[in-house]
Amino acid sequence: MNILFASSEVFPFAKTGGLADILGSLPEALSKKGHICSVILPFYKCVREKFSPTLFKEDKNFNLYFLKYNSVNVYFIEKDEYYKRDYLYSTPEGDYPDNALRFGFFAKSICKAISYIGKQDILHCNDWQTALVPLYVKLFHKEDKLFSETKVVFTVHNLSYQGLFEKDVMSGIDLPRELFTPKQLEFYGRLNFMKGGLIYSDIITTVSEGYKREILTQEFGCGLDDLLRTRKKDIYGVVNGVDYSVWNPAEDEFIVKKYTKDDLSGKIECKKDLLKEFGIEYDSKRPVIGMITRLAEQKGIDLVAEKMEDIIKLGIDFVILGFGNQKYNNIFKELSKKYKSNLGIRIAFDNALAHRIEAGCDMFLMPSRYEPCGLNQLYSLKYATIPIVRATGGLDDTIENFNPSTKKGNGFKFKDASCVALLESIKEAVNVFKDKTLWNTLINNALLCDYSWDTSAEKYESLYKKIL
Repeated sequence: MNILFASSEVFPFAKTGGLADILGSLPEALSKKGHICSVILPFYKCVREKFSPTLFKEDKNFNLYFLKYNSVNVYFIEKDEYYKRDYLYSTPEGDYPDNALRFGFFAKSICKAISYIGKQDILHCNDWQTALVPLYVKLFHKEDKLFSETKVVFTVHNLSYQGLFEKDVMSGIDLPRELFTPKQLEFYGRLNFMKGGLIYSDIITTVSEGYKREILTQEFGCGLDDLLRTRKKDIYGVVNGVDYSVWNPAEDEFIVKKYTKDDLSGKIECKKDLLKEFGIEYDSKRPVIGMITRLAEQKGIDLVAEKMEDIIKLGIDFVILGFGNQKYNNIFKELSKKYKSNLGIRIAFDNALAHRIEAGCDMFLMPSRYEPCGLNQLYSLKYATIPIVRATGGLDDTIENFNPSTKKGNGFKFKDASCVALLESIKEAVNVFKDKTLWNTLINNALLCDYSWDTSAEKYESLYKKIL
């Protein structure tokens, strides 16, 4: 199959989060199965600083650039007034005010770029930034032979981010005003990009079975659950995979000592190295819990802040890497001063440190209020770092609560988004940690888990074949 993935970010070219990691891995996994895979994204400033693609085609509205990366064809839409900026979507002061024009233009340009790239069997769009692509295909290209056999897939990575804008931008991105109705793109008086993908795609996928079920409910549907229920038969859940060439302690270039599932001795050196980084004294009897997260209430960070004293009292050292809401940036800075002997905080984005946290911690905490898929719990399993998660979305799908009696399970899981439930789950983990025989059994269970992209790619491959 010829498969074109459209995304606003793709690793290693441009990244703000997990979306880039997924689009950096899935096309590669499918190309290994014999498919011709391509990705298309904006030609951002950060791309031209590190890569040198060649000019593929000049269009009157944009330039199309190309490079081959491993086995994937990578295309870039160049329009400097929109994409030659220091950030992808927003500055520290807030979103770029012309994001509707930037990503509306990107969506239209993808359709035009296909006339230069060639016919595609599957056009796979991702999140609100490319959600207008399915609409433009149906609106402007329904008589076009180039698109006559193309099927459009739309993946919802996070329903909370929908691309909401004032309706007066519609003329600037060639959207007819008659589409501004509740059954089309209108959403409580505003234009909703996400609805374009949900209404006009051939199928919808989400990043876990659990999240697929959740977005059909009022609690997690973010105001779109009625619409999603009308398309229930067209929605599929596929858990994201992990690129084990990047997230693997046996090959990790960022950690002080590599280790394997057959020889975990290097993990102790990684733990010592991590604690030294944060100025915490190493004590083999004290488990280390890590978090790599946005400091936002969605991630349950408020529960952690409220219970930090009780967590430390359990005999735990704690390290957190993250950035987010200024309120929580300040709260955790103050907490790190108060508990500086046992709590390390880094208010930043630091990829190298993220790898060191995965390798150096005994446990990894993810108390999210909702989590479409989650990747860090999957990385943690590979690093023999036991996840402690809230039972939601992909976290619920991938983590089974450890039962000391049956010795089954790969982590710890709690149901309620409450301080009490959070603390009880951490206590369970600490109690098992103290019993080295049980703890080693749990680690072995974790290391047996396989979330490589091979499995996920097979599921996408079968979905593509089904709709074709």
